[in-house]
Amino acid sequence: MKKGLIILSVLFASVAVAQTNINDARQNFSVGQTVTIKGVSSNAGELGPIRYIQDETGGLPVYGATINSVGRGDSVTVTGVIKDFNGLLEIDPINSWTDEGVGSEVAPWVISIANMGETFEGRLVQFDNVTFPDAGGTFAGNTNYNFTDGTNTGQLRVYSGTNLVGTPIPSGPQSLVALHSQFNATYQVIPRDVNDIFPYAAPDKKIDVEVNGVSMLNGSTAFIGTTTTTPLTVKNIGTNNLTVSNFMITGPSSGDFSANIAPGAIAGFSQTNNEITFNAQGNGSRLAVLSIESDDPDVPIFTLNLYAIGNDGLATEPSSGAAALTFSNVKAYTLSASYSPSADAENYLVVWKEGSAPSSAPTDGVEYLRGDLVGDGQVAYVGPGTSFTPRGIRANKNYHFAVYAYNGFGNYVNYAEGQVVSNNVTSTGSNIGTYYNGISTSSATLIDDLTALINPHQFYSYFLYKTIMMDQFEIRDTINGESVVECAYSGERFVFAGPFDWTATGYSREHTYAHSWMATFPADNPEQPEYTDYHNLYPANLTKANTPRSNLPLGEITGNTVYNYLEGSVGYGPNGALLYEPRDANKGNAARAMFYMAVAYNNEGGYSWQLPPNFNQSSILQSQEVLKSWHFGDLPDSYEIARHELIFDTQGNRNPFIDSVDFACYIDFSNMSYDADGCQLSVSENDIDNQLVVFPNPSDDIVYVQVNGQVIERLSITDMTGRQVYVSSSAANLVEVITTDLTAGTYIVNVATATGNAQRKLIVQ
Repeated sequence: MKKGLIILSVLFASVAVAQTNINDARQNFSVGQTVTIKGVSSNAGELGPIRYIQDETGGLPVYGATINSVGRGDSVTVTGVIKDFNGLLEIDPINSWTDEGVGSEVAPWVISIANMGETFEGRLVQFDNVTFPDAGGTFAGNTNYNFTDGTNTGQLRVYSGTNLVGTPIPSGPQSLVALHSQFNATYQVIPRDVNDIFPYAAPDKKIDVEVNGVSMLNGSTAFIGTTTTTPLTVKNIGTNNLTVSNFMITGPSSGDFSANIAPGAIAGFSQTNNEITFNAQGNGSRLAVLSIESDDPDVPIFTLNLYAIGNDGLATEPSSGAAALTFSNVKAYTLSASYSPSADAENYLVVWKEGSAPSSAPTDGVEYLRGDLVGDGQVAYVGPGTSFTPRGIRANKNYHFAVYAYNGFGNYVNYAEGQVVSNNVTSTGSNIGTYYNGISTSSATLIDDLTALINPHQFYSYFLYKTIMMDQFEIRDTINGESVVECAYSGERFVFAGPFDWTATGYSREHTYAHSWMATFPADNPEQPEYTDYHNLYPANLTKANTPRSNLPLGEITGNTVYNYLEGSVGYGPNGALLYEPRDANKGNAARAMFYMAVAYNNEGGYSWQLPPNFNQSSILQSQEVLKSWHFGDLPDSYEIARHELIFDTQGNRNPFIDSVDFACYIDFSNMSYDADGCQLSVSENDIDNQLVVFPNPSDDIVYVQVNGQVIERLSITDMTGRQVYVSSSAANLVEVITTDLTAGTYIVNVATATGNAQRKLIVQ
């Protein structure tokens, strides 16, 4: 499983907390949070630098070359960040790991194809009595194959590192042992070697229980609801008689349930048809456990949890809500939140809203999905976990969260609406700090200085763009548990279900500075730094935006429009040449991406990366005047700043034209020369507020204050009573304030420039 050339940096990491078990890590911690697990590896190097770590409660893959020495059966303790890689929940990157010696391998869970899903993802599983439609052929590496039980079909993937490659695909009934994985929206299983596929031999005797025609695993829950009678089938999938000796119903509401299972022998491959009868004796959640005793040698007591609902039609309301909602890893593009659990809640619903607290509570009897609206708020998380990482955080925004504990399922959910824990947090802004120390717009070497500053930077694979930029940042929640991606050029909002997939959504990674303009063209190598630079890549609809744009220059259409899709169009410009005009909200972003590429790769391949380019596509007439107009007319907003900070934490370099708009004034991009005259900035007071940067915030040491493209003529800090605690009247582009002399609390930073004033809240820890 090749994921790129290097291990991911800790982009969304938070403080590690030891988990009780692997299931705890999977259920209670979300993408971007750091966990510690201990278990036994179910594979070695046959799948590459990934190990599926198991304990009795679940499995969780761990990715990274640092664990290449771990073999099958080795016990390890691993600390790292939970990541969603193409739908597979895994730990990557690995912060640390410890070899605990030889462990006891966890036996595979015997499941049916119908059981494939999130519950068993990451585990070693076994399917019995399945066949391969491609029997008679030969297994090839990195290829998918189907397997079936006659009713359901599953997907198996053979990795090139396994010794299955080149072996015959067997015919007849087989048993299949494999690691349960996922790729995009498809669950799949991965066998480790030839020993994982062997002829199926029916057991001597084996119990199988179905509720409403659905096969149940030992220890699983049957959700009865308010149904009076529910079909219960007890099967013997072995060859000889299975004797059921007894059954019993226990638990707090055992008197509400009965069953008509008759003790006795069930012949091989036969079944008995029975019923569970429910007669509510009270209100709220009615819980019991059905235990079936038999002479099954593997499962002598089969247990089935029964969950029904009483006379009031709702589950029992939790006696207490969650508590102590706190935040960590707060950045411009992400944050993590956690809370203390309720004493008796089964699940939690988190509602959030930007700018003010959500004003509406969830409705009893309504089960919400992530992204659903609850009044003026939106669901950020729903599930049993006590922590979450919301998707779609943007810079300098105040987010309010409310956590509701609840019990029940479907139309029977009951929220503890009177015991809600809430809190709010403000995402950070630009993390400029001292990055541009020594860079001066008055220096004739400005271009070379900027080129040297942003190079070399950390290379990240073109293929990892999905995991880093799309899954947790560009992709946002919408109703019904679905997701939405936005086309940078046209403004299209494409709604989809399941994990994001380029092919399924019809989206691409669009090069704003066109690929054919690059010195390395026509070599189509996506692993070239200039090809995969994230500062230049934006998501776009492939056929309706990316392809029509092709390598056309960007500009303003003044003649006929020949193609249009939503807010993106192809037409004729002032010089009579075809060009592409993106939506207004992308114009400044596109200009700054082009400026960055021209500076970052200037002289790459022996060429000046001027605009228009002077190599490969000499007919391209990309106007720098149009780009500069867009640059100043569409200044960086909260989305672009957040995106910029994510790329900075990924690649380790910044786009100077996002951080300081006036850098573009001193560069003639038509020949990549220094322009000492600069340009006259015309920035509105609203833009002054947008360009005010106070970082880090909160601060416990030093804080940097900057208004991009403006000189700060005066800066003052006041406490919440209005008392001035700091003032600086020295004109400067960047003001450094030592906060160690200030007491912990909230302050207001006030700045004055030649074109207006702005203020920002500052928290001193």
